[in-house]
Amino acid sequence: MAALEEEFTLSTGVLGAGPEGFLGVEQTDKADQFLVTDSGRTVVLYKVSDQKPLGSWSVKQGQSITCPAVCNFQTGEYIMVHDHKVLRIWNNDDINLDKVFKATLSAEVHRIHSVQRTEPLVLFRGGAARGLEALLVEPQQNIEAVIPDEEVITWSEVFMLFKQPVLIFITENHGNYYAYVRLCKSHNLSKYTLFLGQEEKSVKPNFTARVDGKFISLVSLSSDGCIYETLIPIYSSDTEQNQRLVRALMLKSVVSGGVRNGVALTILDQDHIAVLGPPLSASKECLSIWNIKFQTLQTSKELPQGTSGQLWYHGEVLFMLHGKSLTVIPYKCEASSLAGALGKLKHTEESGPHSVPHFVNWETCSGYELGSSGAEQSRTLRRKKVETNLQPEVPGFKQLLSIIKKDSEKHIEVELRKFLAKSTPAFHTIIGDIVAGLVGRCKAEPSFYPRNCLTQLILTRVLSYSLCPDLMEIALEHTDVQMLQLCLQQFPDIPESTTCACLKLFLSVGDDCLRDSNINMESVFDYGDSTQGEKKEMEEQIEIVQNGFGPEDGNCSEDSQQLNKKPVDTAHEPDSFPVTSCPVPPKRAALLNAVLHSAYSEPFLLPHLKDIPAKHVTLFLQYLYFLYLKCTGNATMTLPGVNPPTVSQIMDWICLLLDANFTVLLMIPEAKNLLLNLYNFVKSQISIYSELNKIAVSFRELQRLNQEKSSRGLYSIEVLELF
Repeated sequence: MAALEEEFTLSTGVLGAGPEGFLGVEQTDKADQFLVTDSGRTVVLYKVSDQKPLGSWSVKQGQSITCPAVCNFQTGEYIMVHDHKVLRIWNNDDINLDKVFKATLSAEVHRIHSVQRTEPLVLFRGGAARGLEALLVEPQQNIEAVIPDEEVITWSEVFMLFKQPVLIFITENHGNYYAYVRLCKSHNLSKYTLFLGQEEKSVKPNFTARVDGKFISLVSLSSDGCIYETLIPIYSSDTEQNQRLVRALMLKSVVSGGVRNGVALTILDQDHIAVLGPPLSASKECLSIWNIKFQTLQTSKELPQGTSGQLWYHGEVLFMLHGKSLTVIPYKCEASSLAGALGKLKHTEESGPHSVPHFVNWETCSGYELGSSGAEQSRTLRRKKVETNLQPEVPGFKQLLSIIKKDSEKHIEVELRKFLAKSTPAFHTIIGDIVAGLVGRCKAEPSFYPRNCLTQLILTRVLSYSLCPDLMEIALEHTDVQMLQLCLQQFPDIPESTTCACLKLFLSVGDDCLRDSNINMESVFDYGDSTQGEKKEMEEQIEIVQNGFGPEDGNCSEDSQQLNKKPVDTAHEPDSFPVTSCPVPPKRAALLNAVLHSAYSEPFLLPHLKDIPAKHVTLFLQYLYFLYLKCTGNATMTLPGVNPPTVSQIMDWICLLLDANFTVLLMIPEAKNLLLNLYNFVKSQISIYSELNKIAVSFRELQRLNQEKSSRGLYSIEVLELF
């Protein structure tokens, strides 16, 4: 659970926030004191608890501060850069910056980073970095350029990892973004290409980061309003190759898409992230805290005066520019738990009116699950994905992609078979790129549809829906039920909307199309023959044994004999589709079984089930009812065949269909018998379970008496009354 406390404004009489806000807010060696640098000439030291400035320093008229002031945690001194190359160092006793230490550097400075337990690190615009002490020994030393001239640093940060500072900075070149990671003690520099999507070409994303094991978790707020995570290895096995990293969706629709200003984000702890920006296109800007693990909005606060899109986080305090004032908002983030994320924890104090949890569509969250174990599994999968990207390139991969763009289906199929034969398909992204190439050509050329190639790639068992989301869309357009069945069997992360689209197609596709399709029939058995065999077997069992006695036994009671002569009650069997015949042909049944096995989330599946035509809903319910009767006819409550639907899956889908379409079914004459049969069957099942519960009491009593036998003698007479 997280909460934003009452905000307050720091005195701004000596500060001048320019059009782009402040340059920075940095922590000093005292927990309650912060350095605030405006975009002009002034640095102010604030004591937050007293809400007043302790000191103020300005450069001369005509000069401008180009790098925010920071504190040297080893000496307690303050450092800043003005006019890009002039470095100043001073302390609390100094009044005039003209009289403090000055060093003119040979290259322009981008930023000075200062963290606990190490000296400040100076990052130059050319990508080089120097420790402050080494730089002060020879300020005019040559500073090399480690990034191309056309690249511009847009964001940077320093972390401490095993007593070693690690520097990461992001550069931009014509809409392309690159990440550089430098281990400062070993001078090891690694470069990565960030795959941020086409929408970032025009709008710059916002970045924040934290260390996550052997990776840097780079979190970006994209122009589409979503938050993405990219795992960047700290220790790279190949420092020369420009390696590409893909991003994974962390939170969807956090702020309004397309907003160019007034948005920012920062990571508060392992489970919480603060976001600044308008949640809807027409709403005012607000500050919100999200729970990453459980994908919930924990609290939010409206900012009617607008912001500059700047957000700083230090300790348990957030700083931001609200209107023209520097606003401080204390916050609290408790240990992450499901109850806290859902707002169910009991508190002694009332929370604010805005601390109401808001829920996100789970299907779009790239595998994040309830519980810390699910989140950890998701991070582990993404780590494996990143490690996969760092492997050497597979021979022939680029040639195959070139062939896919222009050659015939037959030639592509032959070359793909050769490629898969000589290289084990262990690289998820490589297989995903091949599928993306094939699907891209399918979209560009409607007549191009390499079913055999796509089938080969799916059977490698390394694909998922998230790696090739357009594949099933293409298969739906081509009414390729064979391909869709294979995807449903192989992909674990299919969205509910796509599952429902497959279900609609399976129920509506013509019998001619099914006859021509090569569908996997493992989950289907010969219902007719099985039904006859089961009935015969049941009749034989009734003739041989009834309540422990044979029907010809003279000791059998009159009631038992009447029960044997009593015909089987068929009231629950439907009039329009007898249990001995399946309402759908075997191939359609195999396709429907694939849907029954697919994973789903009930709240997100129900809206899509409402869009299925009523006649198809009735047909699917008839098939499910038929399967359920087949299950209950077996002592094991299972269906024959390889991987058939379970009784639990069947019942769940019956409930889902009824929940989504019950009102519509009531008005359809064709569904009347079906609903009556379902009602009678459920009623009979309730009666049976009620009787079983009564018998269970007697069995528990017998078990208790059996446990007390040790206390009795060798001989006893007992009377047990069963009610």
